[in-house]
Amino acid sequence: MTETTAVIPSPETDRRLMAAAIAYARRNLGATWPNPSVGALVVRFDDPARPVVVGRGVTVAGGRGKPHAEREALRQAGDLARGATLYVTLEPCSHYGTTPPCVEAVIAAGIARVVTAQDDPDSRVAGRGHEMLRKAGILVKAGVNAQAAERGLIGHFTRMRRGRPYVTCKLAVSADDQIGRLDEGRVAITGSDARGRVHVMRAEHDAILVGIRTALADDPDLTVRLPGLEHRSPVRVIFDSRARLPLDSRLVATARDVPVWLVATEAAPRHRIEGLRGAGVESLIVPAGADGRLDPHHALATLAWKGITSILLEGGATLAGDFLARDLVDELAIFRSSTHIGDNGVAAPGLLAAIETGDSERFHEISRHHVGTDRLKIFRRRQS
Repeated sequence: MTETTAVIPSPETDRRLMAAAIAYARRNLGATWPNPSVGALVVRFDDPARPVVVGRGVTVAGGRGKPHAEREALRQAGDLARGATLYVTLEPCSHYGTTPPCVEAVIAAGIARVVTAQDDPDSRVAGRGHEMLRKAGILVKAGVNAQAAERGLIGHFTRMRRGRPYVTCKLAVSADDQIGRLDEGRVAITGSDARGRVHVMRAEHDAILVGIRTALADDPDLTVRLPGLEHRSPVRVIFDSRARLPLDSRLVATARDVPVWLVATEAAPRHRIEGLRGAGVESLIVPAGADGRLDPHHALATLAWKGITSILLEGGATLAGDFLARDLVDELAIFRSSTHIGDNGVAAPGLLAAIETGDSERFHEISRHHVGTDRLKIFRRRQS
């Protein structure tokens, strides 16, 4: 049992400090899978009017086996953690995995009070973390800034609750409702500011997904190329049922530097799979659907099993339309430009019109703003 006495600040102070923990968690978003990026602050209230942050922590990049946010914050705080309050964006873990339970570290450090934003839906935790803290005599306040914290944890929640990653579909759409031009590879639809924003989006997701048609037509890199963020390139996933990805493509050429995962079916020729594996491409074999094509439901479940919690879908009209039709898109980011594609254009998925006009029962708009000369609208899937 803890021997310390907690200082109880105002609800507004709790909200303000939790907001700081949420902002801190964002710095490693997309870099911690299969763990969520969690933020934690250790705060002393020796003078209740002047709280002092004595420890900060964010889930360490690199995934399994890396320290969690709570342990990082407690390590930094040292002996100053005794009698302090811990603000953490997610309920501390209570199970043994590749790291010991964070709850044990919180109790051992002498923390007097824990404030959390969200319960952890992981069945190994699911309220037991809070319960263990209370049994140790630590005051617990849960649900502070819950909605704000959910944005950074949504990939983890979707993986735990739906058994698949959270999918954000990004589309750049011209003024005449086109997303490209036939047989011309990459076409610049948006300006440099919007393209820079997309690179930030890439850095904040665990994986980027395209179909083989896009890979063949564009020969893309699918990396983060903003100065200072190059190391944040996510896993590059290609839906390629028959393993047609060329060995001389940019993706294969850089597979040993930035991971490339090829999702194929059993119909893929064995020699193609082995050739790609020899070049550093990891192959994931999933069942085909009733139509003989790669089944995205199985593919997403496999990616979740591999630890992926969030995907940025950058595929063309076919893959985006398929995901939308199958209700596999959780968020839609539409960059609208004033560019006209004209003849031989590739039409945007037909469902976009209803979504953008607010006639869709499945999505609702959550934000809109200008990005340079382009407009960005973000829509989110309604809860079901």
